[in-house]
Amino acid sequence: MRAARTPVAPWALRGESLVGLVWGRRAGGLPWGLEPLPGPSLVAAMCYTSSPVGTYLELVVGQPARLGLRPGWCITTMVVDSSDSRIGGRLNWGFPKELGHLTWSVDGPDRELRWTDRDIVVRGRVGRLPLPFLVPVRTLQRRGDGPVVVPGRLRGRASPTVVHIEAPVSDPMAALGGRHPGLHVAGLRLIIHPARQPVGLASTLRAPLRAPEPAPLLVSNATLGAPGRLAQR
Repeated sequence: MRAARTPVAPWALRGESLVGLVWGRRAGGLPWGLEPLPGPSLVAAMCYTSSPVGTYLELVVGQPARLGLRPGWCITTMVVDSSDSRIGGRLNWGFPKELGHLTWSVDGPDRELRWTDRDIVVRGRVGRLPLPFLVPVRTLQRRGDGPVVVPGRLRGRASPTVVHIEAPVSDPMAALGGRHPGLHVAGLRLIIHPARQPVGLASTLRAPLRAPEPAPLLVSNATLGAPGRLAQR
């Protein structure tokens, strides 16, 4: 079975990313059991050069939320160009990963991620004088067995940049379009730990490493289309 061969958490990933913060606008709602919090939406374009499932590209949209008293980011849109990443993300953590055609372009200091299926573009420029960057991350998701807390850690060399987001007017992500403050993170190292189930005011380690998902989620590339590709200008 394909899912049985997909690595369980923790996952260690390396690469680079563009991260933009969009204030005052949201694209999509939260899963049942999570409540919104004030703050910016997050849009991240990720180019992973190393992961437990190989190289792949990813586009992430999240918004601030809470699960009980626990604040964090809830990932509401997540598209990847790797079938193994899609399956692992759904079963391990409940990330709403879908397959899409993605390209990552490099032109000197400029970086661009394009989701060709929906004509969505995220672009930015590598800034000067990057500084060491280390932050804990926590996402709140709804997995097949209920709500979970997903802890992690991100480090790298971050420099301020302006992130440009483009989407067709008819697309739900059009609400996030425009120029936004953000970061370019080089030498990115991301650790995603196993999901935890909330119990009282604490998060325990008693969550199963995986939660079952309906059979239609476990489909092959032949059904959903071939993965995307890396592009270098």
